[in-house]
Amino acid sequence: MKIGKKFNQLMKSEYIHYIDNHKKYTDFNTLGLYRSICENEKLDVNDRIEIRDYAHTVFEKTFNFYQLKDPRTYFNVSTLGMELTVADEQQLWKNIITNQQKILSEKKIKHRSFGVYSKHDCGYEHCPYNGLMVKKDSYFAENQMCFTSDKNEYAAKEKSLKIKKQRKTKHKIIRDDLDL
Repeated sequence: MKIGKKFNQLMKSEYIHYIDNHKKYTDFNTLGLYRSICENEKLDVNDRIEIRDYAHTVFEKTFNFYQLKDPRTYFNVSTLGMELTVADEQQLWKNIITNQQKILSEKKIKHRSFGVYSKHDCGYEHCPYNGLMVKKDSYFAENQMCFTSDKNEYAAKEKSLKIKKQRKTKHKIIRDDLDL
């Protein structure tokens, strides 16, 4: 069966029905469900929070993976109904980043091409490359997952070139010192 309706047009009772019977519907999408909770204008904040909590009872493991796949949706759904200060937002984003790193190491995943990090999204509405799958470090890659523990490859290359240059000029420096 198919739902045949956009999630952000559903009422509270319909959300609960579709969550309960999610295995029966071939077009059921948990990411779409969570995104629609934030986008649905028919629901007030209390209903959105209720639906979110109910969805967590069924899809909590999937929702936690959205920290890696779509952190913006994870953040928006997690902070429903909360008034946050700038410091609170920054702390939540730091927590998301540390959790991303934990998830990658626990699942032993070496690449970082997930969800929003694997698609081109420059912000321009009419860009022909929007939604295009891109390789890491390519010209079209807009978003990249970065951690503080990452090595700076550019600095390492600079350092190796500097050491190489010193090694080549070492004899010249010694000769110049001896000529004095």
